[in-house]
Amino acid sequence: MTQASGSKPQLETVEPIGKRVLIRKDEDKKITKGGIQLPGNIEIPTITGRVVAVSAQVARDDDYPIQQYDRVLFNPKNAIPVDFEGDNRLFVVPVEDLVAVFRREKKA
Repeated sequence: MTQASGSKPQLETVEPIGKRVLIRKDEDKKITKGGIQLPGNIEIPTITGRVVAVSAQVARDDDYPIQQYDRVLFNPKNAIPVDFEGDNRLFVVPVEDLVAVFRREKKA
């Protein structure tokens, strides 16, 4: 596939399909709030991240109040890593594996 001279390369994006969301996993914590150093290979059953994209099916479903940029807690068991960036922090996650959404209360 060739590009016409002077044209810019197309930007590639990832869009989840079905009842899935695309999440950028937060950096792994190496030290707890109490100052305890965690080993690098610790197995944590749930992790946090930011929603990068929501599938059209999830966006239309009122049972899933998930939006782009929400910070979520998710179970990584069924998460599919996306080899899209060098740091491999993007995951396609079934919406059923989202455990919680972090919300800030709006001050009155």
